[in-house]
Formats: sequence, structure tokens, C-alpha cells
Amino acid sequence: MPAVAVVAMCTSTWAADCGGCASGCGDASACGGTKTVYQKQMVTEMKSVTCTEYKTETREKTVTVMKQVPKTEEKTRMVTVCVPETKTKTCSYTVNKMVPETKTCEYTVMVPYTEEVEQAYSVMVPVSETKTCTYTVMVPVKEEKTCAYTVKVPYTEEVEQKYTVKVPYTEEVTTTRKVMKRVPVHSTKTVQVRGGHWATEMVEVGGGTDACGCPCPPKTCCKRVWVPTCETKECPVTTYECVTEEVPCTHTVTKCRNEERTRKVCVSKCRDEERTRTYTVTKCVPEERTREYTVTKCVPEQKTRKVAVTKCKAETRTREYTVTKCVPETMTKEVSYTVMVPTQKEEKYTVTTCECVSEEKTVSYKVCVPVQVTKEVPVTKCVCVAVEVPCGNGCGSSACGCGDACGCDSCCDDCCRESGKHRGCRRGR
Repeated sequence: MPAVAVVAMCTSTWAADCGGCASGCGDASACGGTKTVYQKQMVTEMKSVTCTEYKTETREKTVTVMKQVPKTEEKTRMVTVCVPETKTKTCSYTVNKMVPETKTCEYTVMVPYTEEVEQAYSVMVPVSETKTCTYTVMVPVKEEKTCAYTVKVPYTEEVEQKYTVKVPYTEEVTTTRKVMKRVPVHSTKTVQVRGGHWATEMVEVGGGTDACGCPCPPKTCCKRVWVPTCETKECPVTTYECVTEEVPCTHTVTKCRNEERTRKVCVSKCRDEERTRTYTVTKCVPEERTREYTVTKCVPEQKTRKVAVTKCKAETRTREYTVTKCVPETMTKEVSYTVMVPTQKEEKYTVTTCECVSEEKTVSYKVCVPVQVTKEVPVTKCVCVAVEVPCGNGCGSSACGCGDACGCDSCCDDCCRESGKHRGCRRGR
């Protein structure tokens, strides 16, 4: 907010307590006055804003599409076809004729005959024999033994255990923060004060004519005229500047420290315990035994026998056989053959063509439509907060009695400006 506006909004008690100025008070503490100044402060508040959002809508439109429509048409054309035609011709050919012929030849054959022959052969004759043998068998023998063994016996024991916990505590920490203050800056500026005074002038006025029509002598009249004046004057001006200052502040911080504690917990342990047990062991002891067994052997024995043996002897014989010879012979015959004769023929065929036909269709499409929506959003703004502070200006001996054209003494200029008595000056307005 501008500095001039702050001065205009201040409400001071100097006007009410300015009676002390008549006694010539020279400091602000004697007047006991306070004034309201405004300090800036950042405040966050919810504000209704109107924003534009978009929602999707489905719409329909009519479009024209081209469609291929098939069209069948029958046409006629001339084609050349080959027609089969049968003809006859005489042709000569050679054939082989089979002629039989008889011939005589000699051949040798093996003629079998049987003859008895004495033959020696061996046969195996079985002979039984009794023998005695010694063998060893393992005889099982049971024996009891005792052994010692160790077992783990579980037991529970209470043990002290250390553990660490986080213990919260509070601590005051001194930091600094930046505070923005408005500091008054006193200066002077040159202003032009328009004033004036009333002056009396002697003006000569014509007398005119009397009732008889005779001219009257001129008269001298007094005329009051305003004589304007313009004076240049130095006036004090107070402006405010924003100064950032670091102010120490103390706040409480919660921290945690590690603290060791002990507790008793149950721990499962095992101890060794010696025990004995009896068990049976089976051993095998070797034992010599004898037994009789029969052994059968085969002994070869020579014998003779008569067997019939087939033998062959060579014998020459004659035979007749027939041989077939091929004799070539020329013959004629009538043969039929087929030739293809080209012939013009008319045939019908079908042709399919496609025509483009326009067709109207309705299609759906999506569009984004803007919608005005009111929302509550947080807005941070700077506001002026009224603060009562002691006034820093003293009163002079004029007792705010307006000693100059503006109606204020130089020492009581701020007092008169705040109380609204500074009417004659442009700045006061």
C-alpha cells in the first residue's frame, strides 16, 4: 500500500489529546498519544475461482461415402475352336514271322545208383559214479551287546538381553527469522501554496440620466477585488520503506536419543546326556560239512553198421529240340487318324464391372466441450494489519492552533494532518 494512503487511513488520538500542546509540551510521552499503523502480513485464504474444464461428448454427423456396386453384363464374341476330323490312309509295315526248325544234340547226365557200405561210429555210454565232498556253511549265532550313546536334552533358561530404544525429548532451539518492517523516512519537499486577499479598488461609474433626461455626473464606487498570491513553501514529508530484519525466535524441537535397556527372555538350549542301550548282534560262524553226490560220465564206445550210399555215374544221351527263327514279312493295312480343323464359333461371356454409388451414413465422434467450473483454491495475499504504536511527533507552543496558511504549525504538522485540520493545504486534502 502506498505511503500516502497509510497516512490517510491512520486514526490518531492527537486531536483529542492535543490540549497539552497549549502548555508547550516538547516530547511525545508528555502528550501520551498513540496512532494506528498498518503492517503487511501474508494470509492464506480459500478463494472461489472459475476455471474451464473439458468433458467428452459423443456426437453424430452424416457423411457421404462411395460404395462399389457390382454390375453384371452379358456379351458375345467370336472364338476359334479346333474340331476333330477322322481320315483314312494305307500304310506298309514289316512284321517278323516265327518259323520252327528241328535239331539233334548230345548231352551227359549223372545216373544215381545205391551201394551198401560198412561204417564205424562212436557212441557215448553214460556211467554213474558216487563221490564225497566237503563244503563250508555259515551258521548264524546271536550275541547281546551294550553300547553308550549321547542325546541332546532340551531345556529353557532365562537370559538377560540388552536392547536399544528411541526415547523422545524436547529441546529449545534458538533461530532467526526474517521480519519485514516499515520504517518512516522524513524528508522535505517544495510545494506552491495558492492564496490571496481581498482588496478595495475605486472604480468610476457613469452616472447615466436622471428623470428629466439630463446626464448625471460620474460616481466613484468602492469595489472589492480578490488578489491571488502564490507562495513557495518547504513542507516535511514522511514516507515509509520496507526493511528486512532478522529477529531471533525460540521454538521447541522434539528429538530422540538412544537408551539401552535390559529384559529377560527365555532361551531354549540343549545339554548332552549319556545313556546306554542293549542290542542283539547276529554273526555268521563257518562250519565244515560233508555230503555224497552222484556223478554221471559219458564214456565213448566204438560200433559198426551198414548204410546205403547213393553214388552217380556219367551216361551220354541224344535228344531233338525245336528252334524258332524270325523271318521278316512286308504287309499293308488301312489306318484311321484324326486331325484338328480350326472353326470360327460365336460364344457368350459375362463381364462384371463396378460402379461408384454415393451413400449417406451416420457416424459417431467425440469432442471436448469446455465447461465452466467453480473451485475453491488457496490464495496467499498480503494484507495490512492495524497495530497501535506511540506517535513519534511532539506538539509546539501553538497548540495545533494553525499558525500558517495551512492551519498547522511546523512542529504539529503531523498532528494536524492526522486530525483532519489540514484543510487549507493541498496535501491535507
